[in-house]
Amino acid sequence: MAFDQLSNRLALAVKKISGQSKLTEKNMDEMLREVRLALLEADVNLTVIQQFLTDVKEKAIGMDVYTKVNPSQMVVKVVHDELVTLLGEKEAGLNLTHKPSYIMMVGLQGTGKTTSAAKLALWLSKKENKRVLLVAADLARPAAIEQLKILGASVDVEVFSMGIEAGVVNTVKESMAYAINQNFDTVIVDTAGRLHVDDDLMDELKQAYTVLRPQEVLLTVDAMTGQDIVTVADSFNKALKLSGLIVTKFDGDARGGGVLSVRKVTSVPVKFVGTGEKTDEFELFYPERMASRILGMGDVLSLVEKAEEKMDLEASMKGAQRLMQGTFTLEDMMDQLNQVAKLGSISGLLKMMPGASQMAAQINDDDANAQMKRSKAIIQSMTVEERQQPDLMRASRKVRIANGSGTSVAEVNKLLTQFEKTKEQMKMMMRMSGGNNPLSQMASKPGSNTRPNPNKKKKKR
Repeated sequence: MAFDQLSNRLALAVKKISGQSKLTEKNMDEMLREVRLALLEADVNLTVIQQFLTDVKEKAIGMDVYTKVNPSQMVVKVVHDELVTLLGEKEAGLNLTHKPSYIMMVGLQGTGKTTSAAKLALWLSKKENKRVLLVAADLARPAAIEQLKILGASVDVEVFSMGIEAGVVNTVKESMAYAINQNFDTVIVDTAGRLHVDDDLMDELKQAYTVLRPQEVLLTVDAMTGQDIVTVADSFNKALKLSGLIVTKFDGDARGGGVLSVRKVTSVPVKFVGTGEKTDEFELFYPERMASRILGMGDVLSLVEKAEEKMDLEASMKGAQRLMQGTFTLEDMMDQLNQVAKLGSISGLLKMMPGASQMAAQINDDDANAQMKRSKAIIQSMTVEERQQPDLMRASRKVRIANGSGTSVAEVNKLLTQFEKTKEQMKMMMRMSGGNNPLSQMASKPGSNTRPNPNKKKKKR
């Protein structure tokens, strides 16, 4: 994530006062000095840093934090609240009150503007149930029209194009007439970009803007460009009056300072972030949730939303029920691995869990993905009978499975051990909770056992 480095530094800063019984002027200044260094390393605008630190200190004094028994928790709350203010306080949605609503996509070349247009189209059609039209008005790059057509087909959204010779103004005019005639809800116009901001680019964009009169003008910026985000946003905003930003490559190693600075300096909110290369890896930007993630407090709401969207929750719950009942099989384990894979990287999931951000830093996603693939290959190399009754495993079977999956007997043994440990851990949790946790209650409901236990012997009549 773009704020990983900042998150680690802020955690160390807060740790400096976590062992103190009371907050004093001295240890508060020491912590703020560490916060200042963390923000400088993250490439946050210097003016923004100074104001941020002043606001944190004033709020801490105003809340009388110095008299509290647990100062670190209080300071984390103050820093969290100020980060939310810096990032924008509330999520900035789209203005889609008109029909059709027009969205103009602008940005420099290489920032992912055309891909973001397709991602936004998919998001609007899935999340907002909108009928979307994509318009290919980037006539500076011959490949841009073809790229948008390919992306449009991949997200099942129609693309309007008149070719390079038609001209930008004519393309925009005709697309508007077509959208009204065909009863589209939203029109997303992909415009031309340049390698840098220049007069020719702005003149062309202003012409398109004058014709379109869009409800939204969204600038795509690359999270990896740091403080250049602020400079570029300021230039486009003065010419076109931006309504929001789409930050791409948010899943990369960017320091995140530009994202933290841009709202304060330009008053332009971040509306969406691209979290991966796939067209569905695109999220609404929630300042409060992002502040929590930066401070290592997790983001449970986003995790739940992602699970609801990506996972087959019914299948996952059935697996959990069988785990509680002791009827869990290797087939169920395979189902659970497939469900987890849909949610993205393991480290990304850990960052959304409260208190697990430090653990996420120790995870190598490439190794984790490779291990998951090997586990699936091992289970797929078993017969149905072996998946349902792991007790059948003997040396000869393990050799066959290892050969079939391209792994070793040791890896097969490791998977079987992991499988047994998982079952034992769940049984222990069930005993400790006394049947009071939600999963054990579900497992005890009549008819919840959806798969028969292959190990259970039938009664003789």
